[in-house]
Amino acid sequence: MEGKKKSIGFKYAVNGLREVFKSERNFRLHLFSTIIVIIAGIFYEIHYTEWTAVVVVVGLVITAEILNTAIEEIINYVKPEIHPAAKKIKDLAAAGVFMAAITALIVGLIIFLPKVF
Repeated sequence: MEGKKKSIGFKYAVNGLREVFKSERNFRLHLFSTIIVIIAGIFYEIHYTEWTAVVVVVGLVITAEILNTAIEEIINYVKPEIHPAAKKIKDLAAAGVFMAAITALIVGLIIFLPKVF
């Protein structure tokens, strides 16, 4: 029975990834950026510790975007009309994604700038 629960949870997770991919332009942009970073990492032959940093920050950004989408969906469900508190919650969630993306950018600059120049 335990194996059945795990496979159902995995199915929900895959459905969630499919949903966020279909509905969120920013998620698709983050995935495109991830592909570019992977290609650059291969081209510049980054060290495995650099790969670790890249994987962590990419995972951080993708996770933040998924959570931001979930928060937006919850707010739209609970409070479909425009409300200052709903706006604040959505803005805070978006700020979380922004901070994750800025962190990823800084890590990328630290890793790739010395290799490019």
